[in-house]
Amino acid sequence: MPNWFAYAALFVLWPLIAIWLYRSKSVTEATLWTILGGHMFLPVGTKIDLPMIPPLGKESIPALAAFFGCRFIAGRRISFWGQRGWGHWLLLLFVLGPFVTAELNGDAVVVGGHRLPPMEHYDAVSAVINQLIIIMPFFLGRQLFRSVEDHALLFRILILAGLFYSLLMLFEVRMSPQLHRWLYGYFPHSWIQQIRFDGFRPVVFMGHGLWVAFFSAVTVIAATVFWQLKIKVSRFSPVSMTYYLMSVLLLCKSVASVMYGYTAFLLIKVTSFKTQLRVARVLVLVALLYPTMSIINLFPHQTLMEWTQAISAERAESLGFRFENEGILLKHARQRLFFGWGGWGRNRVYSEENGDDITVTDGRWIITFGEFGWIGFIAEFGLLSLSVFRAASVSKWVKTQQEMAFLSAHALLVGIIMIDQLPNASLAPWLWLLTGALLGRTEAVFDANRKQATFDLSSNSKVYQ
Repeated sequence: MPNWFAYAALFVLWPLIAIWLYRSKSVTEATLWTILGGHMFLPVGTKIDLPMIPPLGKESIPALAAFFGCRFIAGRRISFWGQRGWGHWLLLLFVLGPFVTAELNGDAVVVGGHRLPPMEHYDAVSAVINQLIIIMPFFLGRQLFRSVEDHALLFRILILAGLFYSLLMLFEVRMSPQLHRWLYGYFPHSWIQQIRFDGFRPVVFMGHGLWVAFFSAVTVIAATVFWQLKIKVSRFSPVSMTYYLMSVLLLCKSVASVMYGYTAFLLIKVTSFKTQLRVARVLVLVALLYPTMSIINLFPHQTLMEWTQAISAERAESLGFRFENEGILLKHARQRLFFGWGGWGRNRVYSEENGDDITVTDGRWIITFGEFGWIGFIAEFGLLSLSVFRAASVSKWVKTQQEMAFLSAHALLVGIIMIDQLPNASLAPWLWLLTGALLGRTEAVFDANRKQATFDLSSNSKVYQ
């Protein structure tokens, strides 16, 4: 059970920190630290369940604090929908799709004597509120991060966060994951999953070693961009920062995240901006097409397992376990293909004999697909992919090397975020913020080019007259 400080950190300390940030920092910096810092330091799994609204905890408190800070302290109006277009309709699907899902799942499900309750009108309204809270960081990122200075600030704060957090990570690599238990009174996940390669994976306050490793991979990408642009952070050399963060990532002992970070490092250092954008689009397409390829048995699951077997038999066994569970869950999801099964664990598969849960939902894609069907998957993954496709389309209008470096690396980062949603469920509020920030930057480039084109047209018209 959480101790009193866990609740105090969530409902007293973090809102006060957010107020201080919005009073003392720029709105972009305050928003970044409020949402990213919440992911870095708040307790995992501690929640208060109030009527109608979803449980308030680590996932929702930073997002709400950032929204209220922007609106009532910084005085920034947050537009929830923006201009008409693909993004507008995907947002509507994302928010309203779960309402339809709940309305279509008014039947109870009984399996092996285990009863799953029907979804009611109450659940439909609650689902809409939950979706709005989930997507709130995306709105904030899209509206606040518009200039190249904002882009540079985002990468700089990611690096600073990685450097500071690395001290806590290195402590847990040596002493075992203890910080969450010491501060909040409990360990948030399975202890055995944090033991890898005769050592420990750091967990700190993120809940699992996989999420810490992915955070570390993101900081490596940010540092690599600063290396390319020869930009220092405080007095630290970008070269030494990058190598240091890459070493810390290696100590996280997560094969997937190490591959993400090191591959991105090579792409940023060796390849052109166009190649980085091309790779980002390929990653996005793989993530978008994965459910379809899995349904028609076109995805090379067996080949991936054989490659993994060459690296580690243990990792190959783990990957095979995930693929097996995906197959079972996908078969179940196809029974309600378009809008899914909804909540209360109805997307999972239970034993016909005793009603026990016989599946494990690891990947974000299969969770979304099972709960909200094709419509939910298209809405969520469509929103994530939109920023990458927009980045590729506006890249021809970017004027400086620095702007292009940030844009291409950020698109690559979002592509990696999407790929990671296939084996894992790492889509936390700070990643929604990063995705929204990329979309906001691409929209700003598009708007600037449109204004320039209008100005040029007007000038030419006057000359002609």
